[in-house]
Amino acid sequence: MNASDRTPADLLVSALKADPSRPLVTYYDDATGERVELSVATFANWVAKTANLLQDALSAEPGERVALLLPAHWQTAVWLVACSSVGVVADVGGDPAGADHVVAGPDRLEEGLACTGSRFALSLAPLGRRFPTPPPGYDDYAVEVPSMGDHFVPYAPVDPAAPALAVGGTELSGTGIVERAAADARKLGLAGGARLLSGLAYDSWEGLSAGLYAPLASGASVVLCRNLDRLSPEGLAKRVESERITGTAV
Repeated sequence: MNASDRTPADLLVSALKADPSRPLVTYYDDATGERVELSVATFANWVAKTANLLQDALSAEPGERVALLLPAHWQTAVWLVACSSVGVVADVGGDPAGADHVVAGPDRLEEGLACTGSRFALSLAPLGRRFPTPPPGYDDYAVEVPSMGDHFVPYAPVDPAAPALAVGGTELSGTGIVERAAADARKLGLAGGARLLSGLAYDSWEGLSAGLYAPLASGASVVLCRNLDRLSPEGLAKRVESERITGTAV
C-alpha cells in the first residue's frame, strides 16, 4: 500500500508494481475439493477484463449500482475490485430490483431476475467453467469475459470519495474501504508476506475485509475458504501448515 492509494483499484495497482508474481488469492471450496491460486498479475488480469466488461458490455457508469449475489469466492473478489476500477457501487447481497445491474451465482438466479438492467450469471464451477446453457434472462460471464481487453482505463476518473461498497447496511467510499482495510490489517497483524486464512462469508464488512481488502492493503495474501465447516480439524491443521498460514479469521 502506498500513501497515494485511495481506492481498492489503487491498492491492486500498487501490489502489481511491487511484486506481480506473488500469490494474492488462494481459494478452496471444501464441498468440491477445488483449489485455485491467483498471483497478483493473474488476479489483476481478471479484474481488467471484468472492468472492461462492466464499462463496455454493460455500459456501466460511475455511481451506478451492481448487486452482487455471490458467495465468498475468488470471482467475487475480482468483481469487487473491478467495480472499484469503474467507479460503480458494489452492492453485496443488495436488492436486485433497486440495482442497475446484477451479477448472480447459480443459487440466486431467480432472485436476480428482479433487476431490469443487465444481468450476468456466474457458474462458480471449478476452473471458471461456463454454464452448459446460459440461464434464461442472463448472459454467461464465463462466455463473455475472455474476449475483453487485458488492460483497463476508465472513461471517467473515479472519485475516491464517492460510494463504492454497500454491505450489511453500511456504505463506504473507496477511501473509506482503504482506510478501514489498513486499520484491520494492523489489528490482524498483516504485513508483506503474511498469509491469512479466512473462512468468513462475504456478507459483512468483516468477511470482505479479511477475505480481500485487508490482505490487499498490507501486501499480504488470503487463503479464502468456502464451506470450511466440512473440513476436519486435522484437515484444517494440514492446510494451515501446507499454505504457510500466519493468521486466521474464521
